[in-house]
Amino acid sequence: MRYRSRVTGPAAALIGATAVLAGGRNAYAAGTGDGPAPGPETLGDPVYPALGNDGYRVGAYHLDLAYDPATALVEATATLRVRTTRALSRLSLDALGLDVRSVRVDGRTAAFEQADEKLRITPERRLPARAHVTVRVAYGADPRRVLPYTGWVPTPDGFAVACQPNLAHTVFPCNDHPSDKAHFTFRLTVPDGLTAVASGTRVRTEPLPGGRTAVTYRSRSPIATELVQITVGDYVVKERSGPHGLPLRDVVPRARAEALEPALSLTPGLVEWIEGRLGAFPFETYGLLPCNSDLAEPFDFTGLETQTLTIYRPNFLLQEEKKIGSHMMHELVHSYFGNSVSPATWADLWINEGHADFYGLLYRYERGWPDSLGLTSFEARMKDTYARGDQWRHDWGPVAAPNAANLFEAQRYLGGVLVLYALRQLIGEDAFHAVERAFLDRYRNASASTEDYIAVASAVSGQDVSGFLKDWLYGTTTPRMPGHPDWTVTPVTPSLATPHGRRDTRPHDHSATL
Repeated sequence: MRYRSRVTGPAAALIGATAVLAGGRNAYAAGTGDGPAPGPETLGDPVYPALGNDGYRVGAYHLDLAYDPATALVEATATLRVRTTRALSRLSLDALGLDVRSVRVDGRTAAFEQADEKLRITPERRLPARAHVTVRVAYGADPRRVLPYTGWVPTPDGFAVACQPNLAHTVFPCNDHPSDKAHFTFRLTVPDGLTAVASGTRVRTEPLPGGRTAVTYRSRSPIATELVQITVGDYVVKERSGPHGLPLRDVVPRARAEALEPALSLTPGLVEWIEGRLGAFPFETYGLLPCNSDLAEPFDFTGLETQTLTIYRPNFLLQEEKKIGSHMMHELVHSYFGNSVSPATWADLWINEGHADFYGLLYRYERGWPDSLGLTSFEARMKDTYARGDQWRHDWGPVAAPNAANLFEAQRYLGGVLVLYALRQLIGEDAFHAVERAFLDRYRNASASTEDYIAVASAVSGQDVSGFLKDWLYGTTTPRMPGHPDWTVTPVTPSLATPHGRRDTRPHDHSATL
């Protein structure tokens, strides 16, 4: 979960410039007959219209990164295995702030240019439709480079990455959209004495000349680009067993390992609780990465659900259980909603955040921990949220209709919880749990849209809930709450509203689990 709108003024200018390129989609796609044409430089996302590239889909990434502590720089190659969806004379990747050295397509040198946030590649030979193609990009990166936005998190002895929502292409060239998930392999070279870890599980360790070591990690399941984790630093890897023998591994700053152990030891119980509601944990491993930084706020979020290894502010995890347990559950739930099932577009973010807050709050109230408002029951919190419904819709739009400026506002979190609560009220608890599991099973390792969730809810519950859910998700006023005819909505106060389109660049924590 990220809490800050990353579309700053300079970034907006860049995105706007790239949108002009995207606006030329027809020109790129057009051609005479069925001959090759440049691939469209957008996937048409409603929130980030310049993000992603059409004309191909990525099957796998191999990222080979070497970190030099003397310069704090990274030398890297990204090898993509793609399948074209049409004949192409040119294709593009998303890339920003990367020093591209060379590009090869199927082993042949390819011409390239970097324009705004696109790396345009012209292969020596045109690419036929439905062809399997290997694209290899050699590049350098500076994790401390000042950019309009960045996925790098520099630390005193290395780095981590936090790429949600549109930042992965500042770390590696990619098709940076959650609808194009792919398998990942990471080969990380570091000097002896530093630890390198990535999403997935370690499959190889190679001692190298010059006092260096290369470690390779591979994902069993596909990963959306925004969920990749790569970290280098003075870490110790702590392993333990979870429910049913699930391997758990935490990547912990060596100097804080003992102090962080009380928080890390909570994970097996958290996994057991959520498995009882959503089924078996969907990945091969899980663990926490308290980022190796002494800063109170090394980044502008509390936790981010990078796949199989959730990154956290280290100081957050030093608190007592009742201060952190609910939010740890929130981030764990993202392994199911957000990671295993990723959003088809960024307008579907409420599915991720609404579910994470829904189960995180259930976990809190089961334990009698008061929330940030002092409330101690799910129903009381929903009644309070319901009263705010029209104001939130006025300020931040309907739950499933965000824009780049308000994407991570509370409407996607508690607003999403309220939609799920209303659905449960309508169809009953047993049917609701059946809908949840059916949705996760149907779209595991894929991406799903709001329409997909509505369709599953209607099919599994045995009643057409499409109109009901669309009113809750897209309406400009808050519908009546089933089972609670006495609940009322507070009238909108225009003076409280954030002007539409204004980008709030302040950090904000909008999860109710904090």
